[in-house]
Amino acid sequence: MTAEVRVKICGLTRPQDVDAVVTAGAAYGGLVFFAKSPRAVTIPQARALALAFPVGLARVGLLVDPSDEFLEAVLAEVPLDILQLHGKESPERVAELRTRHGLPVMKAVGVATAEDLPALAEYGRVADMLLVDAKAPKDAVLPGGNGLAFDWRLIAGRRWPVPWMLAGGLTPENVRDAIALTGARQVDVSSGVESAPGVKDADAIARFTRAATL
Repeated sequence: MTAEVRVKICGLTRPQDVDAVVTAGAAYGGLVFFAKSPRAVTIPQARALALAFPVGLARVGLLVDPSDEFLEAVLAEVPLDILQLHGKESPERVAELRTRHGLPVMKAVGVATAEDLPALAEYGRVADMLLVDAKAPKDAVLPGGNGLAFDWRLIAGRRWPVPWMLAGGLTPENVRDAIALTGARQVDVSSGVESAPGVKDADAIARFTRAATL
């Protein structure tokens, strides 16, 4: 692996989580605005965390089918650099939000089988970045962060119109293999660096980032 791989640690909830991400050398930190997630933060919590991000650490806001009113309320208080849309937003909705708010948009697309791959090309025409994630089970409460991986061979050697990030079931133990198999230059982790749901582990963050960027 090379140091060109960029790491995103998602689901930060405490000031010490931001410190751990900075110390590890990650490129992105994610804040979750989805009430059903154990990693959810309120707008005031998110503002305090985002203001603690140093220059160079991108602030990513994860939203799931946000209403215009909710997104405007978030952006009025929280200085975000990237919007991560993790719901069932249509390509038209992605393009609309990108234009309206003037922020780069990362669109998460769940993958389970080859039938899910065309959506990546479709969203790649309107988003600034793709998050290639494991498709959530039909009965799942969360659209992501379930700790599930997909068959990485499905995307081995594939390219899309915009940069992309690999997510889904990554851990300090398997991220190096995932990068080698898929060619990913960016990786995203949430539950894989936690000691309990929603509780980040600084040592695991350090080990994950180190493994990804070796």
